[in-house]
Amino acid sequence: MRTQHRIRRVGLEDLERVLEIEKASFGPEAYDRKLFAEYFHRCGHLFLLAEQGRYVSGYILTCLRASPRGLGAELISVAVDPAFRRAGTATALLESTLRRLRKRGVTHLRLVVRWNNYSARALYEKYGFRRVRRLPRYYEDGEDGIAMKLAMHSRLRDV
Repeated sequence: MRTQHRIRRVGLEDLERVLEIEKASFGPEAYDRKLFAEYFHRCGHLFLLAEQGRYVSGYILTCLRASPRGLGAELISVAVDPAFRRAGTATALLESTLRRLRKRGVTHLRLVVRWNNYSARALYEKYGFRRVRRLPRYYEDGEDGIAMKLAMHSRLRDV
């Protein structure tokens, strides 16, 4: 069931809730407070959260990256509170991020996703991401990753 989401920038006061969602989503491989604080200061304009009512249900973190091919971006992390999964939260966060990136003139967006995270892979492919390569034993637990890329030249597709 899709729900209404309010998307806004993360504030310093939101980092505790972001950490809770991170730990619930990624367990022992979760990013720590120090790393999130660094990302907040470096990439805060693209560190977004989703609210349902007054409850923070998920976040997405993206950073701009200059490249020889133009202004690029990297999707660092996206996570949704387990109680709010399958309600369109990740979709709302991704759509908001893509709109913001296009307004800034970003030419491409890259990410790495776990090989076995089929729902995330399907979401990214739905929005036009293409697999670039498989990354053997990319994660600490030995799982492979998949590098993916989205060319940002096209309009936000109707999906």
